[in-house]
Amino acid sequence: MDNIDSVLAEASRAWRAAGVAAPDRARLAADLRLDLESAAADGVDPARLIEGDVAAFARALADEAGVRSGAAQHSRFLVTSLLGGLVAGVASSGLVIAVFALCVRLFDLSVNIPVHVVATVVYSLPAVAFVAGAVVAVRLRLRDVHRAAETARVMMLLLPLTAVVITLVTVAFARSTGYSVDPVVVLTEAALVLAALAAAIVASRKIALRAGATRPEVRTAS
Repeated sequence: MDNIDSVLAEASRAWRAAGVAAPDRARLAADLRLDLESAAADGVDPARLIEGDVAAFARALADEAGVRSGAAQHSRFLVTSLLGGLVAGVASSGLVIAVFALCVRLFDLSVNIPVHVVATVVYSLPAVAFVAGAVVAVRLRLRDVHRAAETARVMMLLLPLTAVVITLVTVAFARSTGYSVDPVVVLTEAALVLAALAAAIVASRKIALRAGATRPEVRTAS
């Protein structure tokens, strides 16, 4: 019975990672338990019936049952990445402001630093922090989701490129407004950045899933 329960627990994790809804997971688990108990009554080891790969067996079982899964889960990756990135970005912005204020109090900042240099630094640091926060959030919060690690690796490549481009675009827009701090201007700049990064996150997920569909995953025996 312990062996059956461990198989069901691993299968449930696989279904959850694939985005199978809770009612469908319960139904699949009940059917699988009946099959395993029936096989055990006939003297068949559950591990032999499943052929060792519980996760693959569980996904195949869901496909055969016609259960709709949310393997892509674009919205989940998008929300998790944006929240992680925003937390890191806001924290870094606060740190920049605090360090600048401290420098003003402690040092004579009479050096005339060009405005565009200051603006580039102010926009770049939160962008870098956003990328780091988004990737870490995916690796930690969605680690059990299908091809989450691969998605995070693509994000590590795509998000920095997007951050560089959108930072340049945002700085150019800020310059065109005379570096205005009007709320409408600031919100527009934030919307530009978030839209670009959101598109990069969704694109990263699609690339990871497409790669998984065209190249079989290599599994090692445990």
